[in-house]
Amino acid sequence: MNFSEVFKLSSLLCKFSPDGKYLASCVQYRLVVRDVNTLQILQLYTCLDQIQHIEWSADSLFILCAMYKRGLVQVWSLEQPEWHCKIDEGSAGLVASCWSPDGRHILNTTEFHLRITVWSLCTKSVSYIKYPKACLQGITFTRDGRYMALAERRDCKDYVSIFVCSDWQLLRHFDTDTQDLTGIEWAPNGCVLAVWDTCLEYKILLYSLDGRLLSTYSAYEWSLGIKSVAWSPSSQFLAVGSYDGKVRILNHVTWKMITEFGHPAAINDPKIVVYKEAEKSPQLGLGCLSFPPPRAGAGPLPSSESKCVEATGKENEVGGFRHVTSFHVSAVAEVLTEAPWRRWAFVLQQPQTTFPMPSGSGTFRS
Repeated sequence: MNFSEVFKLSSLLCKFSPDGKYLASCVQYRLVVRDVNTLQILQLYTCLDQIQHIEWSADSLFILCAMYKRGLVQVWSLEQPEWHCKIDEGSAGLVASCWSPDGRHILNTTEFHLRITVWSLCTKSVSYIKYPKACLQGITFTRDGRYMALAERRDCKDYVSIFVCSDWQLLRHFDTDTQDLTGIEWAPNGCVLAVWDTCLEYKILLYSLDGRLLSTYSAYEWSLGIKSVAWSPSSQFLAVGSYDGKVRILNHVTWKMITEFGHPAAINDPKIVVYKEAEKSPQLGLGCLSFPPPRAGAGPLPSSESKCVEATGKENEVGGFRHVTSFHVSAVAEVLTEAPWRRWAFVLQQPQTTFPMPSGSGTFRS
């Protein structure tokens, strides 16, 4: 394996463009865009302050740089380097910034989550959405980019609003039967919205596009509940990982559990395949010394009582396999199959660091 020279980087801000052709990295207040194949610098942009967040547009034509301390967002164009845009949220402040699916609108969340400001790069218009909730996953878009669901908190109650992304008009608004809504997630087909409650209560609710409650599922009570949620690409199954160390699979017809999987301390099924990742160190001719030094061997897995499960939603394109990682045993990955649902393999991984791969008051200036 060949490695390039070392490039400077600030705050781990390094992202590939969605089309995989460009690599953006930040060094203090400078944004560097390189060609992925040659690593030659294509564009060098200078921002007004130290960059704290970068994000590519879906079509890889624009990239935004957020400077939260100053409440600023600057947008740069790869096709027209002389064009740039500056968004100043003023006294409202800034805590988050992201692109809409069309890559022509920017959603800025102000301090204390008082509102979300939607800025249009095409018409220079601005829209305001009030009462966004500060939660783990409070905003989600359908895969076709037509609708946005937003979690809201009003008068000590949780609500969900559905907006049309073309004109940001409110389509539906309904309350949810949750104590403290933690996350929302659209099904890949955009027909069902999953809403789950705080980890203090195991509850997940399924809503239709028009706001009708389709079903409510709760596996148990009086214990820590849901850790994460992931849809299958076909929208036919919903995986719910919880703090009891199990993943439960719900079907899309009755929204009942069809099977569940745990992370056992011991594997007794002879049909399960176990793959172990081996690390080899090249010899440098220095006697018995090797570089890098070998890592200590992994100990036995902890008991299932101390584990919780995270359903990461890593699947192949047809949804045939699902990858599930134990939260406390991150070096062990479990692979499940859909037809029929069963354990297929375990992967014992070496500890490693992963990097992403290609795959009201305010001013607006451009």
